[in-house]
Amino acid sequence: MKVLKFGGTSVGNADRLRKVCKLLNGDEPIVVVLSAMAGVTNSLVEITELVKSGKMLQAIEKTKELEDKHIKTAEELFDSKMYRKRGEEFISNLFLRILSKLIDGYNQSDSRNIVALGEQLSAGLFHIQLTEQGKRTAYIPALEYMRIDKDGEPDFFYIEQNLKRLLHTNPFANIYVTEGFICLDTNGLVNNLGRGGSDFTAAIIGNVLNANEVQIWTDIDGVHNNDPRYVTNTCPLRQLSYDEAAELAYFGAKILHPQTVHPCKAKDIPVVLKNTLNPADEGTVISSVKNRKRIKAVAAKDGITAINIKSSRMLLAYGFLHKVFEVFNTYKTPVDMITTSEVSISLTIDNTINLENIVNAISQFAHVEVERNQTIVCLVGDFPASHKGYTAMVFDCLREIPIRMISYGGSVNNISFLIDSHYKVQALRLLQQLFPAVSVSNSTQQSIEANIF
Repeated sequence: MKVLKFGGTSVGNADRLRKVCKLLNGDEPIVVVLSAMAGVTNSLVEITELVKSGKMLQAIEKTKELEDKHIKTAEELFDSKMYRKRGEEFISNLFLRILSKLIDGYNQSDSRNIVALGEQLSAGLFHIQLTEQGKRTAYIPALEYMRIDKDGEPDFFYIEQNLKRLLHTNPFANIYVTEGFICLDTNGLVNNLGRGGSDFTAAIIGNVLNANEVQIWTDIDGVHNNDPRYVTNTCPLRQLSYDEAAELAYFGAKILHPQTVHPCKAKDIPVVLKNTLNPADEGTVISSVKNRKRIKAVAAKDGITAINIKSSRMLLAYGFLHKVFEVFNTYKTPVDMITTSEVSISLTIDNTINLENIVNAISQFAHVEVERNQTIVCLVGDFPASHKGYTAMVFDCLREIPIRMISYGGSVNNISFLIDSHYKVQALRLLQQLFPAVSVSNSTQQSIEANIF
């Protein structure tokens, strides 16, 4: 069995949905995981914000606009009048539930029900489309098997038991359609796996079903060696190890959700990143195979806040770091990077919800300074401690960029540094010098890399 996830741009309109349908050939059982159509989740979040602000009329108008968009998609998607009517009725029924909540009485718990609508719409329409095309298909609602525990982590036992039960009740099908992103919490309320969570959904399904492959379909030819939004001469990477892919995803490679890799790595399931708009391209394969001694890619993570902690009590003392990290544990705030000296600690976070509480708590025993609008730039590859030259190459490229923090040695797969976000694009473009041009041969590549050692 394979698991195929299609992102928002891949299902963004009727034409894209038809192209996805054509990709589903053969008799091998597959699970198709769908995101909401591009832009829909943002619109649904906007509707919830309008309601919270008391702008109910504007929220209702926005909801009707979104309904009209999906009705138009249904009109263009289906070939027969019967299936167009079926699609339109499906859309109207879903939006009626939301409009009823807005009109009859909205409460805070309704927000996630509204945000979940995007995936339910795309999955439902796609299932109807497959049915019209004569495919052997079944719709498997994510809210009947996908659940997170009290810590927000997937409940793998519950998911496996319920998903397998649902698949077994539809033995005639070989294409199972489900929603990404959405789930239930331990109280049975609608929740989600976070932005980009459809990738995570596909990986979880792959894990519990012991799939032989998980495919993530987007609108780009796999993972590139740099950010193509800012750097013009990037090229796709054809192979990454699980650890390299996890580092890239966490530090800013938007093509993959950061948590996608781990469920697949646990079962040694290859993850293939493909392009819906160019399906013939081989994409990027993420597996246990490792390519040694090479700089693979650059990624950047924005929205970083640096916290600088200084105290003379650190000098020749023990227990100080424990005291600091106890504060972060109390406020459930992960730390990205950390550097230390005899009397100071600098660390970074990307979640500032509890920043004020954290600063107040640490200020009771140390001096604290905060720097916002920072970016972590991460180089990913294979950097064994026994080999020389990597850091010299990297920082020679960045000699004109002020560097705030450096992290090297904690992982053999990355070198990270912190800069002001103002310098991000310049840094990415300068680091592209580390990669040979697309046209450079493998022998030339090896010669370039040989000069490192």
